[in-house]
Amino acid sequence: MWILPLLGYLGVIVGFSFLTLAIASGLYYMSELVEEHTVLARRLLTRLIYSIILIQILLFVFDRFPFSLSLLGIGSHIVYASNLRRFPIVKLSDPFFILSCVLVGLNHWLWFRHFSKPLPASRAASNWRQPYQINAEDMPTFTEVASYFGLCVWLVPFALFVSLSAGENVLPSIGSEYATGDHVSTPGFTRNTLTSDGKSKNKGMAKALVDSVRDWVKENGELMGFWRGERSKRF
Repeated sequence: MWILPLLGYLGVIVGFSFLTLAIASGLYYMSELVEEHTVLARRLLTRLIYSIILIQILLFVFDRFPFSLSLLGIGSHIVYASNLRRFPIVKLSDPFFILSCVLVGLNHWLWFRHFSKPLPASRAASNWRQPYQINAEDMPTFTEVASYFGLCVWLVPFALFVSLSAGENVLPSIGSEYATGDHVSTPGFTRNTLTSDGKSKNKGMAKALVDSVRDWVKENGELMGFWRGERSKRF
């Protein structure tokens, strides 16, 4: 068979393209919702962080999760919460933001190592990955591991990525002098970037990423001749 395998590869490419567009559209829509409801978004993020910290404590107490990794997870979410101090503005050079990025990767690697390397029962008693290596029946299923990663490892960093706005991409507004390094000398007045309808413009990091990728594809497509730009249509 020659045609069917090629058709299969084509289907994978088309499916991956649609999945990428769906994710980008979802990020864009969620960023717009956060821009319109910043107070509600901060409240939900705060409660989400507290809920996951409570889940980590319950997993340690009842399911005997390792103390060191549980403590790392709780401490990581406390660091994530520190990014809400000037929500939704965040400075990319802020030590708490940089530490949050490091902790995301560290949590993923350590928890993946914990769930993916079972040891013989003779070595399980002295190993920090307990209690899963004692009995094969106590090993968590793929659904349980995936749920833990999705809710306790990735959910809060992903929500922060969608919600926060990079300080380098916005002009000073209320609290944004921290993000840009500029200070407003006139008391009682702040500077905002306004859209045509008079609303404050505050682009989130996820929305800025989608816009950057879209502009890059548009510019390169015009250079390669796949489509005509706005300027060329006028002549």
